[in-house]
Amino acid sequence: MKDVITAGVDGTPESLSAILWAAEEARLRRARLRLLHAWVLLAPEPTPHPTAEQDQNYWPHRMMDEAATAVRTRFPDLPVDETLVSKDPLEALQEAAEQSDLLVLGSRDLGPVSRYALGELGMQLVAHTAFPTVLVRARQDTTATGRAGEVMVGLSLHGPCETLLAFAFDSAARRGGTLRAVHGRHLPAYAYNRGGGVEPIAAEEAAQDARQELAAALQPWREKYPDVRVDDRVVMESPAPALLHSAADAGLFIVGRRRRHRLPGPRIGHVVQAVVHHAPCPVAVVPHE
Repeated sequence: MKDVITAGVDGTPESLSAILWAAEEARLRRARLRLLHAWVLLAPEPTPHPTAEQDQNYWPHRMMDEAATAVRTRFPDLPVDETLVSKDPLEALQEAAEQSDLLVLGSRDLGPVSRYALGELGMQLVAHTAFPTVLVRARQDTTATGRAGEVMVGLSLHGPCETLLAFAFDSAARRGGTLRAVHGRHLPAYAYNRGGGVEPIAAEEAAQDARQELAAALQPWREKYPDVRVDDRVVMESPAPALLHSAADAGLFIVGRRRRHRLPGPRIGHVVQAVVHHAPCPVAVVPHE
């Protein structure tokens, strides 16, 4: 544990929402909040600090001051670090992620359709960083304990997911809320008859197998976190819609991104893409083996 939560600062409403979410998360973790703004054209910081008329970094300083003031107004006892970095934002945020327990970013909201518009930078960070990243929209609840502390995690069960479950159970334990563990699965071919209809007995057998697999994956973590209430659900439909249909009242949606070292480059799968574009709450993307 590095005991640092880093939030990107760019002066937008979604950035402010992400900063306040990160501040609440830092309070829950008893960690420091690091506010980071990166721009390749930042001028060297002189000593002593220049007047506003002479400050070549006036707007970056103003953005940082506004962000820090918003945090200190709501969290007066939270330790806050303010960092301006003269680097490409992708490089700076990747480095910050390596030095932090969590990287928190704002994502643009397209309005009533309630979709994320991550942009090239956000997509690259989600795909490349080896550490958890949280995405927050401007219109979303800016407190990490929103909606009764309900935390949701989507599980594929195609391989080990210990890192993902550790993050999910720890998040639920800190909030004192319920952990909703959801697994979506297609019905197997044998559950359909020749006419294309579903055979109820075969479908129930497939669902029971999925429930047993989910219970087995959760059992060690239930024992490690006995105070965390777990609501485990199996939904027999395509994984992406299965997860999104179960996320209506979640306060934090956690999804894993499996690192596949043999592929030409890092990528995010279609389920993660669907979640980060359509989830109604902040989304944590947790890379894992």
